[in-house]
Amino acid sequence: MADNYEEQTVEIEKEEAPEAARTTTTGKTVARRPRRRKQCQFCVDKIDLIDYKDVKLLQPYIPERGKILPRRISGVCAPHQRMLATAIKRARIMALLPFVAD
Repeated sequence: MADNYEEQTVEIEKEEAPEAARTTTTGKTVARRPRRRKQCQFCVDKIDLIDYKDVKLLQPYIPERGKILPRRISGVCAPHQRMLATAIKRARIMALLPFVAD
């Protein structure tokens, strides 16, 4: 009966392991770093209006495939993401940016 009790306590200890550590594919435990929150580059630079004619400003937000990067990847805030998407779409219609990559 003592063996059964020890096995139960070991299982409980394993379940209550801290979530800050994760196991890699090699089986090693690595501590996670808290991710730093991305800041909106447009808010930092105090840009109020995103112009569709400024192609150099829009190009970093379009990868090679031609899709618009989502907020969680680009780090842009919601109001600026809406302006950015509108500006990219307008630039595509004016043939300043491609719809898809060749």
